[in-house]
Amino acid sequence: MSTFISSRFSSPMAGIAMVLLASVAVSSKAIIVKLAYVYPVDPATLIALRMAFSIPFFAALAWWSARQDSLATLSLRQWMAVLGLGAIGGYGPMWLDFAGLAYVSAGLERIILFLYPTMVLMFSALLFRQAIGRRELFALITGYAGVGLVVGHDIEFVHGTADATLMGAALVFASAVLYAAYLVLSGKLIPQVGASRFTAYTMLVATFTSGMHYAGSQHVVSWSQLPGEVYLLSLLMAVVATVLPAVLLNIGIQRLGSNRASLISSIGPVSTIFLAWVFLGEHITWLQLGGTALVMAGVLAVSLGRTPA
Repeated sequence: MSTFISSRFSSPMAGIAMVLLASVAVSSKAIIVKLAYVYPVDPATLIALRMAFSIPFFAALAWWSARQDSLATLSLRQWMAVLGLGAIGGYGPMWLDFAGLAYVSAGLERIILFLYPTMVLMFSALLFRQAIGRRELFALITGYAGVGLVVGHDIEFVHGTADATLMGAALVFASAVLYAAYLVLSGKLIPQVGASRFTAYTMLVATFTSGMHYAGSQHVVSWSQLPGEVYLLSLLMAVVATVLPAVLLNIGIQRLGSNRASLISSIGPVSTIFLAWVFLGEHITWLQLGGTALVMAGVLAVSLGRTPA
């Protein structure tokens, strides 16, 4: 029986299911944030609560990775890099993303964030002189044209002004740019530090940074006076939209490889649009679906053009 269960768990279908579930779980983050914004809570407070509820997982991961005999002690330079990437590349994109969600729909937010592989492509071209071919140009043109269509959808159908929509889109776009830079800069550090240890340490640094930002900023309502629903939503976001997808996606990548996992995880924007329609009552239009299709086509063109993993 144990052999049967093990073979089932390690089968490609199990890997596909894990990546799909991870993508849907990540997509729920924007929905949970929008639901939390019904109450008097600001981005810094919401992120601080989310990260506080995630601490046990990251602390356990840090403890486990530190016990691995094959990992060398971090040098001072590596520690400084981890601290900088955790504070700026870990917390920065989160705050920009949460701030942008106050102005744009969950669907637009996920579409913009989904562009980060094209941003990684541009950073790599600028920093490492990697050539941009026809496939990459197609990805850039279709991807950003698709974002333009979805922005138009938000301006027409989402309650708020065009200026507010553009401001929110700019904040989320800055989040995606900063996250892409974080991925590029961490690319050479992760093999030296170890993926699990790097993730644990940078997220613990991001948690500390979120606490410092909360302590040093003003808030409409103190954390002790928030409605109970905000705490429940923050806990849900920590477990369902943070910890669970991280675990499932890593296992799924081990089963399938990064290219196949990237292809399957492209369901993310579609699942966000569907979840936003169900839980937030956001409109679904052909303009939005067309823009989403363009963005997905562009990102998949980049992802499928990589060397198989």
